Amino acid sequence: MAVKTDIEIAREATKKPIMEIGAKLGIPAEHLLPYGHDKAKIGQDFIKGLAGKKVGKLILVTAINPTPAGEGKTTTTVGLGDGLNRIGKKAVVCIREASLGPNFGMKGGAAGGGYAQVVPMEEMNLHFTGDFHAITSAHNLLSAMIDNHIYWGNSLDIDERRIVWRRVMDMNDRALRDMVVSLGGVSNGFPRQTGFDITVASEVMAILCLSNDLEDLQKRLGDIVVAYTREKKPVYCRDIKADGAMTVLLKDAMQPNLVQTLENNPAFVHGGPFANIAHGCNSVIATKTALKLGDYVVTEAGFGADLGAEKFFDIKCRKAGLKPSAAVIVATVRAMKMNGGVAKADLGAENVEAVKKGCPNLGRHIGNVKGFGVPVVVAINHFYSDTDAEIAAVKAYVAEQGAEAILCKHWAHGSAGIEELAHKVVALAEGPSNFAPLYPDDMGLFAKLETIAKRIYHADEVIADKSIRDQLKTWEAAGYGHLPICVAKTQYSFTTDPTVRGAPTGHSVPVREVRLSAGAGFIVAICGEIMTMPGLPKVPSAEVIRLNDQGHVEGLF
Repeated sequence: MAVKTDIEIAREATKKPIMEIGAKLGIPAEHLLPYGHDKAKIGQDFIKGLAGKKVGKLILVTAINPTPAGEGKTTTTVGLGDGLNRIGKKAVVCIREASLGPNFGMKGGAAGGGYAQVVPMEEMNLHFTGDFHAITSAHNLLSAMIDNHIYWGNSLDIDERRIVWRRVMDMNDRALRDMVVSLGGVSNGFPRQTGFDITVASEVMAILCLSNDLEDLQKRLGDIVVAYTREKKPVYCRDIKADGAMTVLLKDAMQPNLVQTLENNPAFVHGGPFANIAHGCNSVIATKTALKLGDYVVTEAGFGADLGAEKFFDIKCRKAGLKPSAAVIVATVRAMKMNGGVAKADLGAENVEAVKKGCPNLGRHIGNVKGFGVPVVVAINHFYSDTDAEIAAVKAYVAEQGAEAILCKHWAHGSAGIEELAHKVVALAEGPSNFAPLYPDDMGLFAKLETIAKRIYHADEVIADKSIRDQLKTWEAAGYGHLPICVAKTQYSFTTDPTVRGAPTGHSVPVREVRLSAGAGFIVAICGEIMTMPGLPKVPSAEVIRLNDQGHVEGLF
């Protein structure tokens, strides 16, 4: 059977003018800033006018640890949004923007797949409305102004050995991880060691995604700690006087983007922090706006629930005062088989025992999400190779965990293939949700890190040098002890070793480095071998992306 590619399906979509999609949500045309015919930004004045409106129900879509077999979290998020609209609910989808790094690397696009996609797919996976370019520019403006301040006399007495603000670029480029700048003589400044992170790891990205409005944005930008003096006193972005210009660059990027699904339902696509190195959620302003405009808002958190969902609950919901009503954990039969030891090449053959053996990874995520007090349902994202016996094995296992697993065929059939899950989500959302973060604000920083490692990763211990523990104590003394922890680690495992599948216990979590994101409002703990500037794989996706004879993009997926 010939199966159309995601990009072929997206290209055949019958899109409605974006003003019609806005009208569905009650957004007047004058409050939409159009970017072409099929995407628009929502004006800040309109968003401010929603302040007193009733808030809808927030549904989180998360997943098991990703495998090369594929899980389909964004696809399920989009499909569920369409499914809820199909059964008569006013639902809005909220997802993140795609980074060029993984698009040209190995992950591919981030607009869903099959008949559960957000369009325009090509623009969303490339430059879209320019938000990432604005974030990159604002971040690097601050970098340039720090070095410029030092060049012109360094009146703030910045210790050049203690500049903690790096540069960013929205591309996977391992050559930029560690470098020396300002070589070439007196006119080029003072040589020092620094490096680049990927834009989605930028604190500016995190700040934009956690800010409530432009005033909040500028304050948070001003709070960024960029360096320390020779007396180890912090130097802030506002001391460099960069916060105003950065806000100007981010003025339009701060406005949420409105697009549509293949079934012409509204979708907000805004912000894009990675979940393995940042907090992995779309913007607070998009989510809160959607909650005022829809009865149900379906949003996703990046990678598995050990990263994305934990950060969604402990960082985004804590900071924004959000209370999720239900959570969906996406799994596939194929991924269960991989967790059960089956090689990718052998996934097509029925193997019920491998499915059963791999299910504990799913079980761990179910228990973890329940631990936040949020009701859970499992979505089995269907593949053609799944057999009835394999599907039954997953359903039986999930039932033993006190939850329900529902087979979803939205990839092939759109909203018609996910109605059962939509009804279940409504039932869960109408019931009680006793949501609470994992740890209180007043817990010590290292204790917060240990709580995540032990309760979410099921590790025995956190390994950290004295210098790291001392750094955390210094930040506590400086008034940052109330901040949550944002763990940067591999997405492929509960451990820091990406090759360890399943539901391991008894492991250690080594912390390599900690970074203060004072503007965003969290502490980043970098664990294991995770890199904040990824590299390209041996055969990057970029090798097959091109324009065909008709001028259409090929190879983007």
